[in-house]
Formats: sequence, C-alpha cells, structure tokens
Amino acid sequence: MAYSPPVITAAGLSIPSFNDIQQALINSYQSFYGSTTYLGNDSSDYQWISAVALKLSDNCALCQLAYNARSPLTAIGADLDGVVKINGLARLPSTPSNVTLFLVGTPGTVINNAIVQDVNGVLWQLPVGVTIGVSGSVFAVAVCQQGGAINAAPNTVRTPVGGFTAGWTSVTNPLAANVGTPVEADSNLRARQSVSVALPSSTRLAGTIAEIKAVPGVTLTNVLENQTDVTDSYGNTGHSMTAVVQGGSDLAVATAIYNNRGIGCNTLAATATTMTEIPVTDPNSGNITVIGLIRPTVRQVYVTLSIHGLTAAYNSAMQDSIKQALVTYLTSMQIGEEITQSALYGAALSAMPNLLQPDFSIREILLGFSPSPTLGNDLILNFFEVSSSALGNIVINAV
Repeated sequence: MAYSPPVITAAGLSIPSFNDIQQALINSYQSFYGSTTYLGNDSSDYQWISAVALKLSDNCALCQLAYNARSPLTAIGADLDGVVKINGLARLPSTPSNVTLFLVGTPGTVINNAIVQDVNGVLWQLPVGVTIGVSGSVFAVAVCQQGGAINAAPNTVRTPVGGFTAGWTSVTNPLAANVGTPVEADSNLRARQSVSVALPSSTRLAGTIAEIKAVPGVTLTNVLENQTDVTDSYGNTGHSMTAVVQGGSDLAVATAIYNNRGIGCNTLAATATTMTEIPVTDPNSGNITVIGLIRPTVRQVYVTLSIHGLTAAYNSAMQDSIKQALVTYLTSMQIGEEITQSALYGAALSAMPNLLQPDFSIREILLGFSPSPTLGNDLILNFFEVSSSALGNIVINAV
C-alpha cells in the first residue's frame, strides 16, 4: 500500500506499516539523488533508511497503544487498570497456593515460623507455632511464598530451610497442593467491566448481578429469579431472588442485593440448601432488612482416564500436563455449571502439541464426586454447587 500519514477518522486510528514507511523514504531518497541510485539490501544507504523507518514505525505503534488505552475493550495491562477504575473496579490480585504437610517428631515439639522448600526450590511458609501432637505427628497447612498457580506434587515439599528444629525429624506433603490463582487476566477484567456497566440497567436483576460482581473479592455468582406464584424447580418460592456468591464479605454482598432488589422481592426463599441471613440497615431510615445469601458448596470432582500411548512423547510429563489441564478446567467452572465429558476430553487433548499427529488415545473417561469414579456421563451440579479438583483427584490408567 502507498504511504499515508497517521490519521484518526470515524473508523478510528489508522497508521502506516513499516513497509509503507520504508518505501516512502526510499521514494523520497531517489527523488533527491536520482532513481538510478543503488539501494540494494547490502547498501549502507538502504540500511540507514530501514533504521529510520523502524524508529518511525515504533512511534506509530506507540500512538496505536495510546489510542487503544482509552477504551476497556482495547486497553491492556496498567492502562486497563486505570480505565476500569471509572467503574469502581480493580484487578484481582493473585492468591497463593497452599499445601497440607505431615510433620513427624517428638511429641510436644513446637516449630516456629518454619519454611519448607519443595524439589523445585519453591518456599512454603508454615504457621507460627506448630506443635507436634502426642502421636508424634501433626498436619499443618503451609502457604506458598509466591502468588499464583504454583503446584506441588505429592511428597515433593520436604526440605526445611535452615534444617530441622530439635525434636522435628521429617516433613512431607501426602497430597498435591491446592493451586492458587494468578493475577486476573486482561480478558477476565474486561468481562467484569462489561458486566459492571449494567449497574444502571433497565432490569433489577441485571443491576443486582452487576453490583454483586463489583463487590471486592467476589469471584463467582449465580443469581436466580422466580417471577411466578409457585415454587420453581430449584426449590425457590414464588416472587423471589436467590443469590449464590463466592467471595466478598457477607455484609458487602448483602448490601449490594438490598440496594438493587425489587420492592417486595423475597431473598430468603431458597429451601434446597443452607442460607446465611445478614441484617442490612437502611442508611436513611435505620430500618433493618434481613437479606438471604448462599455461599456455594464446593464439590470435589474425581476423574479416571484410560489412555493408550501412541508415541514416545507420551511420557510422565505429558501425563502431568493432562492432569493439570483437567484440574484447570474443573476449577474454572461457574456455580451450577454442568460438567460435560466432551469438555473433559477437550481439556485432556489440549496437552498434545499436535492433534493431527496424536501422541495418545483416550479410550474412556469416568468421573464422579468420590475417588474411583464409575460414571460415564455428565455430572449435574445443583444451582448452589461449584466444582473443584486437584492433581491427586486425577488418575490415568494405561491401556
């Protein structure tokens, strides 16, 4: 294409490409020094023109980034953080992984502020003052000193930093770590911002959902509305709204519901599970209204795969990748979302570099809510349940 200068039109910002800039400079050079001037790739003048074109192209790219930073749809990183503040949002920080450790030693031994290192050099902080029990052992939960999705396979967290305290003889993790979460990705933050603009929406339900999701710490929601006069299939009575919310303080979430629910809307109508009742005080009248809130029940999902290896690339590392892919999928589900076998197949196959040249064949997937699952069909969750899993829940059998 012919060179055209950067311009903002109704279609947005348009910038020239590096090739367009380079060719425009070549054309200008030859207009000054003659069209027969040698400008082959090996000439110093061509190299200089290319260097200048690259600098100009870099500046155009910076203009594009600055232009994109104005909108949550195109802003990235710190720019996106700044844009969403207009909606009262902030990027969710990472959360650390944790692991249950089994400590052995002399009964009554107190272990203070211990740090245990895993085989990958990652450090895990034990609580203050862990006391070994009368049986000569104790379980304690250690928190990873790094934020994000740090994993530790069973029996890999076993080396105290600085050595064992007197009376403390061994430590290990019988089960895999509970994996933390990374810093919220741009795509997820954009999705939350998109929902947040529904706060002044035309429907009470959309506004309620948006304000709940805007509460700091809220990660998952499932809000149901029953507009009829009779109890619905979920067990919610007529003219009610039921909110299932993960994260956020009870009072902050209840206040968000109170501020947006419709007049006369019952929030205490769910009968299928335990509900938390939170009193909310009206700041103007001082009247107290009890708001119902359900915290999701976490269901551990177990999966057994029968896999036939096809190439040498199907090794223990690829098996670990399959397990991690399944755990990532099962821990990213929405509240009440159905767990489908087809999705599990897709997650497992993502561990293969090239589906056109498969390294393994999945012969069977069994799943369930307890070890050694036997179900060969999809798992249905209640509207107040959310799935979770761990590497120890995934078993791969060779066939």
